Amino acid sequence: MSTSSNSPYHHGNLRQALLEAALVILEQQGEAGLGLRDLARAVGVSPAAPYRHFDSRAALLEALAVTGFQRFAARMEAVAASQPDDPMAAMGKTYVVFALQNANLFRLMFSPQLKKDSRPGLRMAADAAFDTLRHLVGGDLDKGRIRALAAWAKVHGLAVLLLDGQIAIRSGEDTEALVEEIISSL
Repeated sequence: MSTSSNSPYHHGNLRQALLEAALVILEQQGEAGLGLRDLARAVGVSPAAPYRHFDSRAALLEALAVTGFQRFAARMEAVAASQPDDPMAAMGKTYVVFALQNANLFRLMFSPQLKKDSRPGLRMAADAAFDTLRHLVGGDLDKGRIRALAAWAKVHGLAVLLLDGQIAIRSGEDTEALVEEIISSL
């Protein structure tokens, strides 16, 4: 399925248009389907236009991962702001549901090929997302970090197991209800 339109690109924020088109391609075709020339074609701009915003495919992947962490953090902050009865369980469910709804973006966000230590923007976005969880668990910096890491490890493991098909979803089973039940039992 093509993401291109018949009309050429004519609006103001090319970088954002490229990112939105890249997110569609990423979810439809996976990371292997992302190329700057193909992205230019999908948006309806010259093959050189994306290079004004992303100097390489790696820069595009980094920007997509940053976008993913920002969207993920926004969801986590919304959960925290809603003051649920069990905030940890609500955030855990939100984490896993985000992963399931954005499988290829989620995989890219945590891809070992994107080394956060050498990409400050990516590190900041990832840390901001983690901080939503760390603030929720509270406590002093070290104990709060350990509790947040433990919670993260549990829900990340559950998300990856589900994404990889290692947890069988039975016919008619509600995946979100299953996720909620698993998380509440942790």
